[in-house]
Amino acid sequence: MADAPSHDPLIHALGAQLAPVRRLRPPSQRALGWTVLLAALAALLARHYGLAPMLTRWSGAPDLAWAGVGSALTAVVAAWVAFSLGIPGRSARRAWLVLPPALLWIGASGMGCLREWVAPDTEVATLAQTHGCFAFILIFSVPLSAVMVWLLRRAYPLRPVLAAVMTGLASAAASASLLEICHEFDAAATDLGMHALAVTLVIGINAACGGRLLQRR
Repeated sequence: MADAPSHDPLIHALGAQLAPVRRLRPPSQRALGWTVLLAALAALLARHYGLAPMLTRWSGAPDLAWAGVGSALTAVVAAWVAFSLGIPGRSARRAWLVLPPALLWIGASGMGCLREWVAPDTEVATLAQTHGCFAFILIFSVPLSAVMVWLLRRAYPLRPVLAAVMTGLASAAASASLLEICHEFDAAATDLGMHALAVTLVIGINAACGGRLLQRR
């Protein structure tokens, strides 16, 4: 009976053609790096506008402070979920982790509409004045989304649309957090409506464009 053929030459031939792949950092580390970028933007805005006006508003209307905390937590958790979805085997149910901070963000923001007084150092924005808030969220969401999509493209998530939605939510929530530093208006219905429109638009654009960018070729 003839000897069984050796597979060692085939294995060596296939292995010789493989290029080394740099291992991805854990989702927590990549989310931390993105959060550092967010913190740098916050530091630049704080240096320009100062923190005193924001702290005065927060001390006079604590719901504004809780809304800021909720939006910041939503940004961090959504970023971590987006990076986690780039790892095979990670459950898509992790996306539900953004619900508690998002509810805090939305609920605390809505409390402003129920207050009978205006927060210190603010005024109730007119529809025309809210355009600046709308533009702020869109402008800051662009680089934050672009950086996250660039980082996610190395992983190619198995659920690209969901990862893109988390990217949009993280970027929009982060931009809303940055807006707190220089926001001049109380949480009236017109202002909150414009914020909601901007956040929805950012998430929609990311789902449409980012989902295609993250798909496997």
